[in-house]
Amino acid sequence: DVLPPGVPRVAIEAAATLGWERIVGVDGAIVGMTTFGASAPQKALYEHFGFTAEHVAEVAKEVAERNAE
Repeated sequence: DVLPPGVPRVAIEAAATLGWERIVGVDGAIVGMTTFGASAPQKALYEHFGFTAEHVAEVAKEVAERNAE
């Protein structure tokens, strides 16, 4: 109800992505971990798993472009 159909959606989840597909739908994307995890300093982990502003912006742009077609 909050996000009607046609609104591009990107979920960013620093843990398991399970369940977010229901929110983002088939036209959205999820930036999240698909493995059990890792041990390292936070900055290194965020870069490794794609939780950077640059990567999230790239994914959001791709979703917006895909939904504009």
